[in-house]
Amino acid sequence: MSKEYEKATFAGGCFWCMVKPFHEQEGIISVVSGYTGGTKENPTYEEVCSGTTGHYEAVQITFDPEVYPYEKLVELFWQQIDPTDEGGQFGDRGSSYQTAIFYHSQEQKEIAEQSKAMLQQSRHFSRPIVTPILPVKEFYAAEEYHQDYYKKKPDHYKAYRVGSGRAAFIDKHWGESNE
Repeated sequence: MSKEYEKATFAGGCFWCMVKPFHEQEGIISVVSGYTGGTKENPTYEEVCSGTTGHYEAVQITFDPEVYPYEKLVELFWQQIDPTDEGGQFGDRGSSYQTAIFYHSQEQKEIAEQSKAMLQQSRHFSRPIVTPILPVKEFYAAEEYHQDYYKKKPDHYKAYRVGSGRAAFIDKHWGESNE
């Protein structure tokens, strides 16, 4: 008997920082760093960073919804980003570092929209929540050296999270960043 897994796709700025928080959750089967939202087929990291492809840096998560439901994934996503910044994330600026939720079904779209509305109404942030909710597009896995970066280069990863301002932002708004 095979399990029914689902996919979720989130753009949260630098994809290096978006893998570990999801990897650590029970029911997460895989987290792949990559590119989505643009028009260029099989883009490279350099092409995406140039801002000419229309792609976002993103993660695509395969998960068991019976163990870790989509609602929890969306909640965890909000806690990894600054949803009020439309110019990028933390030290990383430009279109490839903008945030987005890419939905794979009408149900995911509705859950994401409800979650976004609840976050806005909570007044957790003083500025409007600007993260768009978009239909999923083709997802291209990033180069191998970007996959599981936090495991391959743990010291650089930690320094980057701190140096970019992400760790301090998460600590300020959500408490301990678990780093």
